[in-house]
Amino acid sequence: MQYKTLGDTGLLVSTLCFGTMTFHGGAGFWKAIGTVDQTEADQLIKASIDGGINFFDTADVYSEGHSEITFGQSLKNLNIARKDVVIATKVFGRVGPGRNDVGASRGHIMDAVDASLKRLGTDYIDLYQIHGTDTVTPLEETLRPSTPSSRTARSATSASPTGTPGVSPRH
Repeated sequence: MQYKTLGDTGLLVSTLCFGTMTFHGGAGFWKAIGTVDQTEADQLIKASIDGGINFFDTADVYSEGHSEITFGQSLKNLNIARKDVVIATKVFGRVGPGRNDVGASRGHIMDAVDASLKRLGTDYIDLYQIHGTDTVTPLEETLRPSTPSSRTARSATSASPTGTPGVSPRH
């Protein structure tokens, strides 16, 4: 397996990233494509790790959050040390019925980070991505969670050098 540095983080990631969009199922659209159960997910993650893949991608909307739960459970089931994987997840899509349960507002991002950390069963996310274009929220508002002034916004989560709660470049 070949590895490359992820941006300027110093993290080495496999050139192949394993996507977990098909994990678990759910309702509607996700029921049709999310057919991988926990046993199959464990087998796929183990084969990926054995093949040298250390970079895994998911999103809060995949299978209505159950993809993150299934992936996090696979890491536990397989006794894979958190330090040995690079986890990417995303925010933007609708995750609930509320008016602010969608988009790239600071409030939604902060809530989504906490929810993803809980579902993944970890205390940090290596790469946190905005999974769409928010035409309502100004870019400055979207980027605000990663400014130093936001460091104290969620004391229960870790902070990166840039201050994004729950998001850490680790190295």
